[in-house]
Amino acid sequence: MAAVSLSVSTVKPLGDRVFVKVSASEEKTAGGLYLPDTAKEKPQVGEVVALGPGKRNDDGSRQELEVKVGDKVLYSKYAGTDVKLGTEEYVLLSEKDILAVVG
Repeated sequence: MAAVSLSVSTVKPLGDRVFVKVSASEEKTAGGLYLPDTAKEKPQVGEVVALGPGKRNDDGSRQELEVKVGDKVLYSKYAGTDVKLGTEEYVLLSEKDILAVVG
């Protein structure tokens, strides 16, 4: 079996999928306590790095996605598929799992 080398530039989502770079999780609480890795929550904010061509409508045309590359987005907590490329973490999710564009 051949090994596959992936990078962000080689990942092209299909349909209405969005590839998001996960933002770093908080290292310490508001009170100043440092959190161990086991206590950190999965971040729900990230930056869009790649988009699919859009959802196909009944008539065969494509529906354009509402987000664009570079947008910071808030997504559902348990949505998508986690992907690790090198030291960076990403999540591949459907556009419907994106709740809001931040800032």
